Amino acid sequence: MPKSGPKSERRDHTSPTTLLRMNPNAAGIDVGGASHYVAVPADRDDQSVREFAAFTGDLYRMADWLKACGIETVAMESTGVYWIPVFQVLEERGFEVRLVDARQLKRVPGRKTDVVDCQWLQQLHSFGLLGGAFRPDNQVCILRSYMRQRAMLASYAGQHVQHMQKALVQMNLQVQHVIDDITGATGMRIIRAVLAGERDPHRLAALRDERCKNSAAIIAKALQGDWREEHLFALAQAVELVEAYQAKIAACDARIQAHLQTFADRSDGRPLPPGPPPRADRHDLSFDATAELYRLTGVDLTAISGLQAHTILKVLSETGLDMTRWPTSKHFGSWLGLAPNNRVSGGKVLSRHTTPNANRAAGALRVAAQTLHHSKSALGAFLRRKAAQLGMPKAITATAYKLARIIYTMLTEGAAFVERGQDYYERSYQQRVLKNLTRRANELGYCLIQREQAVPHPASG
Repeated sequence: MPKSGPKSERRDHTSPTTLLRMNPNAAGIDVGGASHYVAVPADRDDQSVREFAAFTGDLYRMADWLKACGIETVAMESTGVYWIPVFQVLEERGFEVRLVDARQLKRVPGRKTDVVDCQWLQQLHSFGLLGGAFRPDNQVCILRSYMRQRAMLASYAGQHVQHMQKALVQMNLQVQHVIDDITGATGMRIIRAVLAGERDPHRLAALRDERCKNSAAIIAKALQGDWREEHLFALAQAVELVEAYQAKIAACDARIQAHLQTFADRSDGRPLPPGPPPRADRHDLSFDATAELYRLTGVDLTAISGLQAHTILKVLSETGLDMTRWPTSKHFGSWLGLAPNNRVSGGKVLSRHTTPNANRAAGALRVAAQTLHHSKSALGAFLRRKAAQLGMPKAITATAYKLARIIYTMLTEGAAFVERGQDYYERSYQQRVLKNLTRRANELGYCLIQREQAVPHPASG
């Protein structure tokens, strides 16, 4: 029997709903090194796509043109560092600027050109299909720039420390086998004396710090070398470069300390809670960063096992102090790339691997988690248990994820961290295992009975 009604009516009933434009006043910018291509809706200008040079004056002309076209929000791709001036100029002009991850724009329809890219950005943004990348407020961005500059200087200094080690080995001065850190008090005294002309190994060994583990006799054996001029010259230049970078790091620390004073005081005048003295670390800042962090956050984040002040400052310079941008601690851990990325299809888990990323805060938390391998804290026990189950790399990521959630909870709730210890953790873990076994046994119709410990019989005489 034929279907009633004309074919056009049946086609209307099955047609998809028109996609709504969430951002009608949206523009898209394809960022480049020499110029930027900007696209606006076709009805806003006779020439809806324009090219602007990367000079500052051209960026101001771009902002004026966008204002004239009635644009309110702009989407741009995060290309190298070229997007930063564009972002700052447009944000100062009052536009809502959305920085888009390049991975969201891989599949551009048609032939790929700069014009097509900016039009595709504008079209996707107008329909609300682009998610903006996280960017903290300007005050935190300034702190982040200082901390990244400091990390770069420390990396360069570390390269020249390796040059120092190379020159010492070439002279067969086996200092690295008797001194843990050649840039420490003992190492630098000996190296400076060598550069000053001292060659007697016993006099050099007498410069050891009293806290050095090895005796002067053992150190003297390692200081009998081949004093070649070319290697001494290389050593002298490496020492000068290390000291120069250390001076730059100290200047950077002064800038960081001054900028931290611009943040609001959240401690409400409460003094820093007493705690164990912080472990000395060559990455420490040259000022009391623990007190500054407590003033900024109102909680003592250094009480968390494995976290030093410089690590926490590195994390907060990337994430900011406002944790409300993430609904829960799990969202925060997922943004860091530390949470498992469960990929499920047809009810089957395809993968649980974490998402690869280059998040600096996640990297700092992983380094902090790695230091807990021999810790007697609850987090140390967690790391060792996970390492036995999954291997050390995955255990470090899992522990870093736990550290991130602790930081999130302390900053959002203002709660203090309480160290329970590894014994408390082991007991709690055994109780959880016993509870799960009891529940599983009850589901299968069985009952768990605790076995009584056998009482040893007294030895017969």
